[in-house]
Amino acid sequence: MKIVVIGGTGRIGSQVVRLLEGHEVVAAAPSTGVNTLTGEGLSGVLRGADVLVDVSNSPSFADDDVMEFFQRSTGNLVRAAREAGVGHFVALSVVGADELPDSGYLRAKAAQEKLIRESGLNYTIVRATQFLEFAVAIADTSTVDGVVRLSDGGTQPIAAEDVALAVARAAGEPAVGGIVEIGGPEVLPMDEWIRRVLTARKDPREVVTDPAAKYFGTVLGKDSLVPAEGSWRGKVGLAEWLRS
Repeated sequence: MKIVVIGGTGRIGSQVVRLLEGHEVVAAAPSTGVNTLTGEGLSGVLRGADVLVDVSNSPSFADDDVMEFFQRSTGNLVRAAREAGVGHFVALSVVGADELPDSGYLRAKAAQEKLIRESGLNYTIVRATQFLEFAVAIADTSTVDGVVRLSDGGTQPIAAEDVALAVARAAGEPAVGGIVEIGGPEVLPMDEWIRRVLTARKDPREVVTDPAAKYFGTVLGKDSLVPAEGSWRGKVGLAEWLRS
């Protein structure tokens, strides 16, 4: 199959491209002449494509910026995919996207999912939990006066390599016409997860548990960021990830 990976030079996309060796795989990104915001290069790169994989992300997480990115980018991808006759649209999204509307980022991901669902294309949306690789960034955005304030809401963090594996698997299989949720092998309160990472990195910041602390603008419940029971689980847990 010809598979085009939008965001194919990034953290997840580059691994997806490698995992799909054996197919005709194209890594598409602004650096390769494909810009989903302007539409530049889309018609050419999608010509003859069987599968379109979108693992791109907004360069800014500000509420208005991220909504603009996903609506414009996904709108252009949907139109170009329909014109090219693409048979399967695979998109990476986030667990809880439609259940936490106070988060500007998750509102934008929900809007992206809606555009894909209503596109008329065959599709698979892969919803992932928080990447293990994002732990320090989460700590940084939650730090006030040198103290990290985090909710004890449940998370099931997943390694980027496991996300890439799940996305590549979805690209190689028939469209499900719905959502596939994935997570890491263990459920951890967010505060505990980040505390363990900072301790391993010898980061001196104190992590304080605060149930009212917001995560990207929203207060978390016990299972807000935990995938549905029976969802696919990656193999790389926190302890193994820290060792590596």
